[in-house]
Amino acid sequence: MNNRLCQIHPSFQFNGKSYSKAEFLVLAESFLNSEEDYKAQFGKFILEWFDTNDFIRLTTSGTTGKPKEIQLLKEAMLNSALATSEFFNLTESCKALHCLPTQYIAGKMMLVRALVCGWELDVVPPSSHPLDGNEKAYDFAAMVPLQVENSVDKLKRVKQTIIGGAKLNPILADKLKQLPVLVYETYGMTETITHIAAKKVQEEAFSILPGIAIHKDERDCLVIDAPRLSEELIVTNDVIDLVSENQFIWLGRHDNVINSGGIKLFPEKIEEKLASKISNRFFVIGKSDETLGEKLILVIEGEPFELPESTFENLDKYEKPREILFVSKFVETETGKIKRKKSIP
Repeated sequence: MNNRLCQIHPSFQFNGKSYSKAEFLVLAESFLNSEEDYKAQFGKFILEWFDTNDFIRLTTSGTTGKPKEIQLLKEAMLNSALATSEFFNLTESCKALHCLPTQYIAGKMMLVRALVCGWELDVVPPSSHPLDGNEKAYDFAAMVPLQVENSVDKLKRVKQTIIGGAKLNPILADKLKQLPVLVYETYGMTETITHIAAKKVQEEAFSILPGIAIHKDERDCLVIDAPRLSEELIVTNDVIDLVSENQFIWLGRHDNVINSGGIKLFPEKIEEKLASKISNRFFVIGKSDETLGEKLILVIEGEPFELPESTFENLDKYEKPREILFVSKFVETETGKIKRKKSIP
């Protein structure tokens, strides 16, 4: 096993205090019986990271299929941490905020990065307002869109923030673009050990991290070659435009693409255009149609209401919904992602 997996970087700090490995394991043990779930999850992962196995077990989110348990090599997680540190130029003693649940890969990786790169890590309970009651300045933080939405006025205290877990809506992206700090959208999944690419908010193309190679398959879907993270090629269901050997534009999920009368429609791109027009949660999806094969329908969460004509003014001819459906409550994964097909009655 790589020696760095068994060690704590000498510059590492946890909530303002330095720890030897033995001291950190004692802290982890003390967390296990905490009434605060986030501490118990932290303790569990710390002990798992330093055990004799060369892997950790975790469960995928289940956004597009059934959640499944997978094993990730600790060596690969270390390599991912180093790639992130290099891409964002994060040196030892970087002041980082940890505000994500540790039972999921994004939360685990924030701790791993701090341990192996020597960061000064402040850990707060995961909440939708992670910067409330905290006036400190940070070099780096990772958040989900809801946390960012609730922290826009405070994000100027974080030099670099990465956002993952869900698509960023254009209204929020526009607010973030005005900030005097760097905010990035990331691309990744559990199998790639969080992000393998990032882009500044409102830029179009993602740039890949060090040690990654990409190409397209016959479906125009992204294929990731990341030997330091995975022994096998990672074939995704994400349709992309390949800009260069290290940049791509994400178009949408292959399993969401709607073929309407021979025209390929990407729901995610249509939803971007509608984001500023509909305040309720919504999505678009294909529905079987005798004439078109599939017709585009708009599904809105909540009680029925009338949409103004201007709602669809930014859409192309074929992007306009042929039916509008209201659903009282969307079906979600554990991490809050909408299960589109299961949300339709």
